[in-house]
Amino acid sequence: MVTHELLTVSEMAVADRLAVARGIPSLTLMENGGRAVADEAVKMVPAGSRIAVLCGPGNNGGDGFVAARLLAERGFEVEVGCLVERSGLKGDAAEMAQRWTGPTFDDWPRPLSDVQDAEPGQQLIIDAIFGAGLTRPAEGDFAGAIELINQAAEAGVPVLAVDVPSGLDGTTGRALGNYVVKATRTVTFFRMKPGHLLMPGRGRCGTVVLADIGIPDDVLRDIGPAAFANGPALWYGYYPRVEAEGHKYARGHAVVISGPPHATGAAR
Repeated sequence: MVTHELLTVSEMAVADRLAVARGIPSLTLMENGGRAVADEAVKMVPAGSRIAVLCGPGNNGGDGFVAARLLAERGFEVEVGCLVERSGLKGDAAEMAQRWTGPTFDDWPRPLSDVQDAEPGQQLIIDAIFGAGLTRPAEGDFAGAIELINQAAEAGVPVLAVDVPSGLDGTTGRALGNYVVKATRTVTFFRMKPGHLLMPGRGRCGTVVLADIGIPDDVLRDIGPAAFANGPALWYGYYPRVEAEGHKYARGHAVVISGPPHATGAAR
């Protein structure tokens, strides 16, 4: 999926609403999102590996429950750590949590410990705690979970983030406080966000995978995104071609003005 439009967090929320208004159920969008996460997970570890999915309170956690269910159906050993009371989940996330019938632990270090006890190369953590719309720093159990994820990552356990690494502002790429997941790979949906490309977010996302979850492209006409990822799709058609008979006087000139003799490196 190759695109160049970037959507802020608020613009992505509009894209979701417009998709639903066009007749695509929000549960279908969440199911497709969780499936995209599961599809990336199976590329990161061998069949039958042990996977911990940490789910937070919102739709990001709902995506995590979907991914957990689909991975378990594919034969992986999956445990879910729910960082909130399941009874407190709402809307689509609550529905997807109900569809998950595997082991769920409210004492969230449990699945992380189990994963780290697995053989190296047969373990994976899925970060579905917070999405791109987080507006304040992670605190309490959420901060503790992020810290444990990062400790596992430092020990070599791969981390797959849903939408953005938890603790990151999807619009600006800024860290919200001291606790931000360091992901190996991030799966995001429909269009990337500026936070996937702007530092320090870019360094926290790892490899970013863009997934099609069924939102029609025509919603972009209503949104009118103003930000774009620089790339050949934007300018390649305007790039001048060098003709065989061309010469230096037909190709334009450039004047580069530098600093003093001891500071000409960048100009050169």
